[in-house]
Amino acid sequence: MPDIRKLETADLRDYCERARTQYAAFRALGLNLNLGRGKPSNEQLDLSKRLLDLPGETDYLAADGSDCRNYGGLQGLPEARALFIELVGAPIDRIVAAGSSSLALMHDAIAWALLHGVPGGSGPWSAGPVTFVCPVPGYDRHFTICDGFGIRMVPVRLTGHGPDMEEVERLVASDPTIKGMWCMPKYSNPTGDIYSEQTVDRLAAMRAAAPDFRLFWDNAYGAHHLTPTRHAIANMLDACVRHGHPDRAIVFASTSKMTFASAGLAVLASSAANVKWWLQHLERRTIGPDKLNQLRHVRLLRDAAGIDRHMEAHARILAPKFQEVQNTFAALLGGTGVAAWTEPAGGYFVSLDVLDGCARRVIDLAKAAGIAVVPAGSTFPRGHDPDDRNIRIAPSYPVLEEVGQAAKGLALSVLLATSEALLAQRGAADAERPMASVTG
Repeated sequence: MPDIRKLETADLRDYCERARTQYAAFRALGLNLNLGRGKPSNEQLDLSKRLLDLPGETDYLAADGSDCRNYGGLQGLPEARALFIELVGAPIDRIVAAGSSSLALMHDAIAWALLHGVPGGSGPWSAGPVTFVCPVPGYDRHFTICDGFGIRMVPVRLTGHGPDMEEVERLVASDPTIKGMWCMPKYSNPTGDIYSEQTVDRLAAMRAAAPDFRLFWDNAYGAHHLTPTRHAIANMLDACVRHGHPDRAIVFASTSKMTFASAGLAVLASSAANVKWWLQHLERRTIGPDKLNQLRHVRLLRDAAGIDRHMEAHARILAPKFQEVQNTFAALLGGTGVAAWTEPAGGYFVSLDVLDGCARRVIDLAKAAGIAVVPAGSTFPRGHDPDDRNIRIAPSYPVLEEVGQAAKGLALSVLLATSEALLAQRGAADAERPMASVTG
């Protein structure tokens, strides 16, 4: 494909007309395709359908003989917590299994910090302004939590190996209102970043102006590999202890995209002080978790090796869909100079960057052609992408054929929107160019 940016104006005009014709033909198909939310497909959900038959009419006793139908066990079943030892990097006594949504745990952690403060702090966070560092492009629901609590958000660009650490260190060391930072350290949403060992170490070691600064370590995709390589990240909890900040990180994880999206297991792990703090507040809102759901997950997944086997089955379903996006984009957008996209080794998303100022137009064109993606700006705090260039793509839910169709329609939308923008730029430049003087 030619680099569209380098075409002569006449050739660019012809190219734009061809792109418009191709887009119109695609739009005429009247498709209804969705690359929006990162939902597991029905085929993936079927991998866990045995949960519907568990734990069984008489199989409701935990390993210690306690009856999972009754109250108690605030921290969660030991055998359920044990499932996550490897994933969260903490011993069983510093893991809490609570509810089905890690997002809910993050929300509660911030709410309790605002109301009551956290270990090592001097009082409730709400006593003064609160700021969070937000790596971008990032997870829109992280930003929604902050927005709902009136928390100021400061974006910091991701590098492929985690956030720009020089900028993070400068911000956190200089601003005592910065109480927290969002981190999705493995196969980040939407970029697929894998935090390097150096990044983890610097986050654990950096000086913070706020003594009660917290890393919200959302390891949502820790087991969600798309290739045979199981990428690993350094243990953040251990790094924090090593650098004298044992309470800095709170790790979150869940089975939401392992088993059933709305009926999985959610856990958090942290220091002994943070876990004690969490349980003190948790006991005011519940007498105990859904231990039957925890038990059925133990029966299904069994152990860390069982999780690995289960996630390999997910990868066999997901990997061809991600490859279809790569193949389609390479065929239609490769070499055009107007788009760049990630090739994630895991997780649920592909991040597409187009020419500055074009993402909103691309998304509008895609929507008109029957392709849904999240709104422009969703991967930035308060929905504002300052460059209007990032688009998040979620290939997981549609069937493979639909993924290919949707990727094609999105690519055609990119070609039309960007060629239009380039023509408009040249027209504006011509209009601003002073006319040559005429002498006679």
